[in-house]
Amino acid sequence: MNADPNRLERRSAQRFELHLPLSIHFDGRTVHGYTQDLSGRGIFFYAETEFPLGAVVELTFNMPSEITLTENMPVRCRGRVLRSSASQTRHSQDSPRSGIAVQLDSYEYLPSNEPIAQFARVSAASAAASGTIPR
Repeated sequence: MNADPNRLERRSAQRFELHLPLSIHFDGRTVHGYTQDLSGRGIFFYAETEFPLGAVVELTFNMPSEITLTENMPVRCRGRVLRSSASQTRHSQDSPRSGIAVQLDSYEYLPSNEPIAQFARVSAASAAASGTIPR
C-alpha cells in the first residue's frame, strides 16, 4: 500500500473495516468469502474464486448494527466486479484466496426471518493471526 502523504484520496463514501462472512452468487453457483471492508458504494472481500472483470455478482450477508444503527439485518447487494486479484495468502487445504472489489449498484434489506446461507465464521482476530487478512 502506498503511504505517500501527497496521494489524493478518491473515495467519496465512508469505508468500514468489517470482517463478515458472506455468500457470493455468480453464474448459477454460490461461493463463500468474507469482507475486508465496505461502504455505501462498494465492497472488498476475499473468496476462494476469482471473478472476471465486469461480472455481475449478488452478495448476501448480515449488516451489523454499527452500520444499520438498529440491529443486525440481512442484506442482499448486487454489483459489478471492478478488480479481482489472486493473493499469495492461503486458507485451509492450501486453497488460494482472491481479493475482489465490487462496485455496488443496488441493495435491499431482507426480512429477518429469511434464511441466509450458512457460513464458517471468520473472526478478524483469528484471520489476522493466521495471516489471511493483509494489513
